[in-house]
This record gives sequence, C-alpha cells and structure tokens, in this order.
Amino acid sequence: MTRVFSGVKPTGHLTLGNYLGAMRQWAAVDQHRSDALFCVVDLHALTVDHDPARVRRLSRQSASLLLAAGLDPELCTVFVQSHVDEHARLSYVLECVATDGEMRRMIQYKEKAARERGRGGSVRLSLLTYPVLMAADILAYGTDEVPVGDDQTQHVELARDLAVRFNQRYGHTFVVPRATSPAVAARVMNLQEPASKMGKSDDTGPGIVYLLDEPDAVRKKIMRAVTDSGRDVVYDREERAGLANLLEILAACTGGDPAELAGGYDSYGALKKDTAEAVVEVLRPVRERHRALCADPGYVEHVLREGAERARATARPTVDAAYRGIGLLPPVNAAR
Repeated sequence: MTRVFSGVKPTGHLTLGNYLGAMRQWAAVDQHRSDALFCVVDLHALTVDHDPARVRRLSRQSASLLLAAGLDPELCTVFVQSHVDEHARLSYVLECVATDGEMRRMIQYKEKAARERGRGGSVRLSLLTYPVLMAADILAYGTDEVPVGDDQTQHVELARDLAVRFNQRYGHTFVVPRATSPAVAARVMNLQEPASKMGKSDDTGPGIVYLLDEPDAVRKKIMRAVTDSGRDVVYDREERAGLANLLEILAACTGGDPAELAGGYDSYGALKKDTAEAVVEVLRPVRERHRALCADPGYVEHVLREGAERARATARPTVDAAYRGIGLLPPVNAAR
C-alpha cells in the first residue's frame, strides 16, 4: 500500500483551514486507501519562544481533534512525535547531509526569523534546522505521499533532495516522497487578511475560525469577513481575494465549485450567511466528537501509546539502516 505521513504542530488551536485543507481529507480518503500515519509534531513547537504547559495542553487537544475529525486508530496510526525517538535520531543524521544554504533559503525560516527579530527576540537555531526534522519525520517511515498545504511544499522538496542525496552517497535507504494537496481549499485564508493563510499560530481573533469555536462565534466571524470594493459576486482569486476565499470555503463545505457557486449570488450578505451556516454544519460533528473524547481521556492516551509503538516499529529499521549507511558503529550489544 501507498504510505502517507502528515502532522499538525501544536502551536495554536486548530482552525477551519487545518480541517478543510488537511484533516478532513486524511479521514475521508487517506486512511482508507493507504498505510497512513498522522502525528502531533510537538518537537516543531519548540522552535520559537513558548509556554511548556501550553504546548502540552495543545498537544493533547490536537490529538483529540485528529480523532474527532474522523481518524480511526483501527485504520491509521495516530501518535505524538516526541514519543518516537527515531525522529530525533534521524534528524541529526540528515543535518549531516543538508547544507547551510538550503536551510537559509527556506521561505518560512526567512519570514519567521524576520518576525522574531522585529519583536526584539533572538532566533533559535532550531528554527533554521527544523525543515530537516520535518524531513526526518517523513523519511523515517518510507513515506510515499505527504499531504500538505501550499506553504509546506518547499519542505517536502527538501525531504526529496535529502533522500536522493543520501541514497546516492551512502546506499539506497530512503523512499523519495512527493507532496499532495486537495484541489479546493488547500489553503484557507484569514477572513480579515485574505492575503494571509488562516494560521493557528496567529492567535488574533476575528479572521480565524477555530474548530472548537461556538456556532455563534463562527457566524459572527464569517459575517464580518473582508470582501472587496465591488458589488457583483464573482470568483477571481487575484483581484477579489476576500470574496474568492469565502467561495472556496463554501465550495469545500458543500462539494461545489467556487466559480459556479458565485453565479448563484447577487449579494455579499447572502453568500456570507450561507458560508457561515455551511461551516457551522461541517464543524458540528467534530465539536460533538471532541466533547465525548474529552470525557474519556484514558481512551486518547491509549490510542497515542499504541500509535507510538506502531510508529516506532515502522521507523526503527529505516533509521538503523541510515546509521549503518552513513558510517556509525552499531551498539556493542547488537554487533554481529
């Protein structure tokens, strides 16, 4: 079977963008057609200044929301990154294959480093090197496909480059992965700043719909969404970004086509109202399942424990092979 790997970073509350752009596809398609692994990538949350208690809390919440979104531990593997040592083991080996220039060309590093310096903070070394850790996340499992948003495709390309380079220098060890993304709503934009992604790390309010928002909060945010100066409802992502974002969200929620949906509206108000109700209905079962999971924390802990064991068993042979290939001695008690 095709092997799929992807993850969520516990740096903020998961959003409508996370669900429409990734999680729903994982639950509806990927876990059924492939050998799929889905991970809370908590080590990635340490690359910037953070509250340790908040990272732990958001890691638990993210795991619960993955299950609430429909991931079935009987069909796929759900786990927390830091529970599987192979991620960190392989990351250092891949740092010895990657170059400084590759890291500094990463768009997200440039953007996040600039924001950190702008706030007067210092830039952690891990912010520079975390794309290598992401590559280790992917390559440790022999991943064929990585379902990601547009902003992460550069990191998957790095994983491909490192896999090819390692295989050429040290012998064939890694599967070369490829990025995949859904056709519609792969990148849901901020309702107040439609040129920016609806990011969970941006904990500033009205432009972001969170999965656990109450229905009235969802409606209020969408009804107040920025549109455009025009009056006609047309789908034009370049010239009418705010309107296009609403149409894409509605299309993702209803299974329609953004351009065709535009033809059914003669006012922004009607479009916003229908989009709000569509989002409320799409999120309703997720919120209900999450509430039930919170009432049974032992079940979530069991899923994560079993998931980590399966993930470890899958990753260890590949990581051990990478250690041998690059020239490291095996542990003495494992020597032949």
